[in-house]
Amino acid sequence: MRPATATAAAVTTLLGVGAAAIAAGRYASDAALKAAGRPLPRDPRLTVHATDPGHVTLTRSLASLRPGTYGIEAPGLHAVVGPVLDRVPHSADTVVRRLERVELGTLEPGARVRFTPELHSGDPGTALGLDHEDVEIPGELGALPAWLVPGARSTWVIALHGIGTTRRHPLNLVPFLSRRQIPVLCLAYRGDEGAPRSPDGLGHLGDSEWRDVDAAVRYAVRKGAQHIVLLGWGPGATMALRAAADSGVRDVIRGLVLDSPVLDQEATLRNLASARRVPGPLLPLAVRAAQDRTGTRGDRLQAVADPAGLRVPTLVFHGPDDTIAPWEPSLELASRRPELVTLHTVRGAPHASMWNADPVPYEEALRRFVTPLL
Repeated sequence: MRPATATAAAVTTLLGVGAAAIAAGRYASDAALKAAGRPLPRDPRLTVHATDPGHVTLTRSLASLRPGTYGIEAPGLHAVVGPVLDRVPHSADTVVRRLERVELGTLEPGARVRFTPELHSGDPGTALGLDHEDVEIPGELGALPAWLVPGARSTWVIALHGIGTTRRHPLNLVPFLSRRQIPVLCLAYRGDEGAPRSPDGLGHLGDSEWRDVDAAVRYAVRKGAQHIVLLGWGPGATMALRAAADSGVRDVIRGLVLDSPVLDQEATLRNLASARRVPGPLLPLAVRAAQDRTGTRGDRLQAVADPAGLRVPTLVFHGPDDTIAPWEPSLELASRRPELVTLHTVRGAPHASMWNADPVPYEEALRRFVTPLL
């Protein structure tokens, strides 16, 4: 082969390899970045084997054995299951859990369901019997729908769901907050159903979504809130941190409650892509492509999550069984700012399900934290 021809062939090969790498990286990053609108990949679909009054029999798995109370869902179906019932007869490959209620559809044998931390399928009125107002918050991309549950307090809670859930997730805690007369704003932010689509159609793990939190804080202040506590799960916790650091009205933010916070963006991107079955060799490409496509960079998150820069009391719920957002950064945050940060460790709970696993201690920790801020 002539030198010129050999060089051309080599260049063509390299270009082909480069194009393939870019395409692979884009595919792999999609698996992570588009997870916001889909169920989290942590749990398999499980078969409903039998239903009886107060009982449901499910395929035996780590998911169906976990302690606590969870939703189970499928298209057109939402039910709530409680603890595992060991004394109810069942086969070795099944698990029997208490069936708390069926909120949507009909739960029948053969249904294929996933676990979810969301216990409710409706709004605060239909799900909880609470008065509420459907409001629209002016955001930089358009109107953001939200539920406002009123209360007599001048300190509001703005609740921010995380990956794979919706604004129905905070409804788990709305009864606790409402009993204390705390107004609660459950926000749908960019990319959520009914909210504006992000310009690139991707989730940014809070890196751009936090500006919708800023809009919600401004809305609350206009409606009479004197102080704000931001309560966020996963990237919602990241959004809370960003708002507390960068919002022009951050002085009204009195406290942060962070459940399963994403404090290591690269690790979370890698975990999401891996859970969506992206091959191991492509994981570095997934992280790099995700950051290049969205402009998200770990240094910005590191800056707002820097323990030295934290300004307000912060309560963190996290545990070692979170396979999406590593909990080691939460440990470091708490150890470096013990005068501001309280870490409530929950074991046996998957990502963003710390309340589901053990709600009574969770709510007591939240009560102790939020009462001085009211």
